[in-house]
Amino acid sequence: MFLVVDSLVATVRRPILAKVSRKIACFPPLAGRGGFRQSLRVDNEDFSGAALVVLGHGTELNENSAAPVIQHAAELRRRRLFRDAREAFWKQEPQVKNVLAELSAKKPSRIFIAPLFISDGYFAGNVIPRDLGFDDGNRRLKNGDTEVVYCAPIGTHDAMTKVILSRATEVVKRFPFPRAPKDSETTLFIAGHGTEKNENSRKPIERQVELIRARKIFADVQAIFLEESPRIPECYALTRTKHMVIVPFFISDGLHTQEDIPALLGEPKKNIVQRLASGQPVWRNPTEQKGKLVWYSAAVGTEPGIADVILERVREASVNLR
Repeated sequence: MFLVVDSLVATVRRPILAKVSRKIACFPPLAGRGGFRQSLRVDNEDFSGAALVVLGHGTELNENSAAPVIQHAAELRRRRLFRDAREAFWKQEPQVKNVLAELSAKKPSRIFIAPLFISDGYFAGNVIPRDLGFDDGNRRLKNGDTEVVYCAPIGTHDAMTKVILSRATEVVKRFPFPRAPKDSETTLFIAGHGTEKNENSRKPIERQVELIRARKIFADVQAIFLEESPRIPECYALTRTKHMVIVPFFISDGLHTQEDIPALLGEPKKNIVQRLASGQPVWRNPTEQKGKLVWYSAAVGTEPGIADVILERVREASVNLR
């Protein structure tokens, strides 16, 4: 459990986090952002005595992996809804056990851990809660007078529909060349990771396909995956429309969204490498591939509205405590 960690251990913030923080400060506002904001009931509850930990997987192999976690933790600190709001990671600094130990020493009434993960899969649903001391099926534990609560991952929340639609709308509005297509002439693809090792991996993507189809906005809505069928390159055969918008259902703009998916969509690898090296977008919107015009958005995890989804997960966990 994290309680055994010495509370005097200082959280080490490596240079990689400082770099990412500077990048986040320069994030441009997104079109459609105002349309996502909603009146969430969490704003009517008092969390001033509670602490929040926005938890990411993390990796030291790609600094962009940490960016969404730092971005949303910073936004939630700005709102001053909590006594403290911190970012933490499973695989990089600041380590979640150290952050929890530091927060526990301040004796907040509650600590909410909000996993910034797409699915309730192997890590978010099993490995991490178990290592933090949560019993199977129990997402609450006591640390003295402090209640520690492990929330459900953000990617499985139905509010992610608005995040996906915001991403899809923004990329077409920003790059309308030669003209912005009508939604009724466009197929929306939600691109996920998928894995045959855990059936929960694809469920959030399929759920969003179901929810957005029901709205009848687009000509069609389809799911595609890196490691399951239907796979990313199959998208061209799955649509009858000339226009396609692909939204990566990933937390960060890392290796998968910046290299793997563009290559699978047909972008030459040498172009991807050159554009990454020069700081240019890896996909030029729209790009014509196999007779289709393809718009490719940023990952859902960096959309500003994710902060509101985190708050909704906290609210739900708070209601369940009563």
